[in-house]
Amino acid sequence: MLRLKSLYAFIIKTFLPIFLATFGICLFIVLMQFLWKYVDDMVGKGIELSVLGEMFFYAALYMVPMALPLGLLLASLITFGDLGERLELLAMKSAGISLLRIMRPLIILVIMICIGAFYFQNNILPKSQLKLWTLVLSMKQKSPELDIPEGVFYKEIPGYNLYVRSKDKNHGMMHDMMIYDFSDGFENAKVIVADSGKLKSSIDKQHLVLTLFSGESFENLKSQKTYSVNDKIPYRRETFSLKEILITFDANFSMADESILQGREMAKDIDMLRSSIDSISYEKDSFNVFNISFLKNQSNLQLFQNPDVHYTSTILEQEADTVVIDDFDEFFSQKTPSEKKELFLQAKSRLDNLRNDIYFRSITQSDQQSHMNNHKIELHKKFTLSVACLLFFFIGAPLGAIIRKGGIGMPAVISVFLFLSYYTIDIFGQKMAKQDVWPIWQGMWLSTFILLGLGAFFTYKAVNDSVVMEIETWSNFLRKIVGAKEVRNYQRKEIVIYSPNYDEVLSELATFDEKCESFLLKLKKRPSYLSFWRSDFNKKELKGLKARQEHIVDALLNSEANIIIGKLMDYPILTFYKKNPWGEKYIRAFCIIFIPLGILFYILGYYERTSRIKTFEVISKVNKELEKEIKTNLRKKDNV
Repeated sequence: MLRLKSLYAFIIKTFLPIFLATFGICLFIVLMQFLWKYVDDMVGKGIELSVLGEMFFYAALYMVPMALPLGLLLASLITFGDLGERLELLAMKSAGISLLRIMRPLIILVIMICIGAFYFQNNILPKSQLKLWTLVLSMKQKSPELDIPEGVFYKEIPGYNLYVRSKDKNHGMMHDMMIYDFSDGFENAKVIVADSGKLKSSIDKQHLVLTLFSGESFENLKSQKTYSVNDKIPYRRETFSLKEILITFDANFSMADESILQGREMAKDIDMLRSSIDSISYEKDSFNVFNISFLKNQSNLQLFQNPDVHYTSTILEQEADTVVIDDFDEFFSQKTPSEKKELFLQAKSRLDNLRNDIYFRSITQSDQQSHMNNHKIELHKKFTLSVACLLFFFIGAPLGAIIRKGGIGMPAVISVFLFLSYYTIDIFGQKMAKQDVWPIWQGMWLSTFILLGLGAFFTYKAVNDSVVMEIETWSNFLRKIVGAKEVRNYQRKEIVIYSPNYDEVLSELATFDEKCESFLLKLKKRPSYLSFWRSDFNKKELKGLKARQEHIVDALLNSEANIIIGKLMDYPILTFYKKNPWGEKYIRAFCIIFIPLGILFYILGYYERTSRIKTFEVISKVNKELEKEIKTNLRKKDNV
């Protein structure tokens, strides 16, 4: 027990520093990606460092749900990859400790991390998201810092366009200035040109003071009177040596009210989300009941109503000018063409109004449904993070034990690939759930189900010491899929205890060759469609031939003659029909009746039979060559 405790402490001490490092790196990377996205809202607005630091802090908290699973995956891969590469994992297994027992302390640690992640997701993240997006909104609303460039028009001051040809950065003087003043509207625009000027903020940072030297201003007087197109419009011209303009410009950073985003789903915990979902659902159901009643009355209400029908709904009362008649056809036939046209126009107008009403009500219903879906998605997110962390550990740790490769190279590549796949599937599932294509729980847990399968697969392979990551394993797997034939590979034994009885082998070889020739003649006879489905596809005969072949091979592997060993490698390996989904009688009967499918399988069987013929032709050839070499070897022994 003491040794196990020391082992557990060693594993935890190995894992924790790596996890803290990978989590920090992943958090830094995703934080930089977030800041790069919103850099335009921060740069050039004179925001204080304290405000930027606060935003970085809340942005880091916001990015924890993305960095934590990736950090756990990468840390578990590196940890167990290092243990495997240094043969420490092999030493633990040699001592009789299973992989799951080695993982036990880390499983407990990761479960504690998952519990902490759930608490963070439910209690801390909503508050941090509220603070973060309030800050982002405030930054977007803040006016930019005044940094007027040279040679281009500056449009960041509301109602003004400024052009400066050159600037004296030492004294803050601007030269050759042109100002377009649209503060009173485009109809009353003013144009001011000045030789030079200065721009500074007021003490309270609520205004800008623009001081101009040696210039002129031009202003249209069009608003004082209405003129025709050909009339000349009077204007006012003013020449000045010194002119000061006071411009309203709030340069202070003011925090937006958090109550603007308080009702969003991102700012709510589980209890608040459930309460909001119930409220939205009740409101949605009430609105649907109201709409059904309203639209029912609207669709039943016509220009000419039946006097026996009484409309008592308070939603839509009967119009005072509604005509009540018994026979519409008789009434309509008595109307003049102009009156009929008027009736049709009235009916069309009512239908247009009803269609527009239905359209706007459907928009309201769609908004309510979208609002509810967002709340349900956020509710599921409270749980998916913790489960994803646990599953990523059960993917990373066994995979690291399998690949036995430490460091930051291969584990980082595998981690990024797995995480990007998970993230892509997760975004796809969220989109399907948000658009009501899939149920909410299916879209939100789709990526988790896939992770569960991967985790179970890698854990099973690692516990059973599988060679799933070796190239030879995958090449054999692909060879089976493609249908490539296996090749024999034998070597002469250095020590032979029992030499083969060549006389018995020759007798068995002759019998085997005779049966192969007989089977080959049978294969060359093309079966009819019905006889093909009635046969057992030569399973019993093939099994007997394969057993005889392997018995001969096992006997001759004890031979000391290299040429006989080499001939054995020319033997094809007998396999049974791969394309055989018709083993049962009812499947054969179905294929006989359903001719299109039966013909397809019949053609596949024909090509399989052709391949089998070539195989047995090679076997017959090898049989004869083996028989010749064995007789030659016997003659040499007799001569000796």
